Amino acid sequence: MADSASLRAAFAAALAACKTPNDVKQVRDQFLSRKHGSVTALVKGIASATPDERRTLGAAANALKQEIEQALDAREIELAASAPIAGAVDITLPGRVPAIGRRHPLTQVRERIEDIFASMGYTILEGAELEDDWHNFEALNMPPEHPARDMQDTLYLATPVGTADPKRPATLLRTHTSGMQIRYMESHQPPVRIIAPGRVYRRDNFDATHTPMFTQVEGLVVDEGISLGDLKGTLNAFAERFFDARVRTRFRPSFFPYTEPSAELDVECQGCNGQGCGLCKQTGWIEVLGCGMVHPAVFESVG
Repeated sequence: MADSASLRAAFAAALAACKTPNDVKQVRDQFLSRKHGSVTALVKGIASATPDERRTLGAAANALKQEIEQALDAREIELAASAPIAGAVDITLPGRVPAIGRRHPLTQVRERIEDIFASMGYTILEGAELEDDWHNFEALNMPPEHPARDMQDTLYLATPVGTADPKRPATLLRTHTSGMQIRYMESHQPPVRIIAPGRVYRRDNFDATHTPMFTQVEGLVVDEGISLGDLKGTLNAFAERFFDARVRTRFRPSFFPYTEPSAELDVECQGCNGQGCGLCKQTGWIEVLGCGMVHPAVFESVG
């Protein structure tokens, strides 16, 4: 059985190692627990000593017990005083590693679209954002008098059409990626199956549905036997994979100078499931794209 001196030394070492209130509790149990405490065992052992020894040993044991209790109480008060305030920042902790960044939502959407069409066998085509008048307008069946060529729509970087030197066509920020149709067909023979994603620019003011710079994805298929049914089937398959397998779609007749016949694809509003809400202007549908069969004049432009 340990004596008072050795217990006092052991307690001093254990108390010095206490860093938290839980540490103090464990030391208290180690020395003062009624069942397993070291000081308790010392007191119980006094019963086997001689009557003369009991008086001396008992006094020493009681003094040690009081000393330990006082030291533990003092340590608890000390730790409580230095404990951090709830919710306060512990400046001794290492800092959190900041996130490096993440893909922009537009990039995520573009990559999803590219993945869907790539799985259908389409080639992904990149193109320059600076374009000339021929590829952006004329070859797409938009002659100089076409409304889409109005200066209010197009951002020209050189002398506007009509006053430029014919040998130096006007340069502009492309208003769509449709010009990539022309560039690709000028250098490739059918079959053609491409998409051309990228940024485009127009003279639009900011509002809920307009911005002077936005992202567009152009698609083109040229081959023998291609019909309007192929177009509708492809776009329905895309909508089911991009939105939801149960999404409803509808095609509406429309007009574009470089397609004939032309249509627009609407999908059931994802906000109200077609019931009508502010997002879809109470129609239950949201327009997502324009489409059509390539106009013969476009094929003539590329020979």
